[in-house]
Amino acid sequence: MVTAEDVRRLAGSLPSSEERLIRDHVKFRVGRIVFVSISPDETSMGFGFPKEERAALVASEPEKFHMPVASDERYNWVRVWLDAIDEAEMRELVVEAWRMVVPKRVAASYLGP
Repeated sequence: MVTAEDVRRLAGSLPSSEERLIRDHVKFRVGRIVFVSISPDETSMGFGFPKEERAALVASEPEKFHMPVASDERYNWVRVWLDAIDEAEMRELVVEAWRMVVPKRVAASYLGP
């Protein structure tokens, strides 16, 4: 099981990432673009994910993933229950969401060749 603190530790360690508290949500962003958000009750995490693929993701594992709130459906965004994922999956989701918002050279320097 993953905790909000695990997410914070990883997301905060990524280059160019900054943490902000916005309307009771802990959000991580690069510039003005949010790539991860932790719910106020720390049970779920929103993360950047291609809009065109999220319905398939949610349908494939509905006990794990869920759609964003209606106001966020216009964004590349989906949500996951933290108690349904392990550390490796959380790391993959957070890093991939971060890669969507940083320049390619930043991602390449973090991930190596």
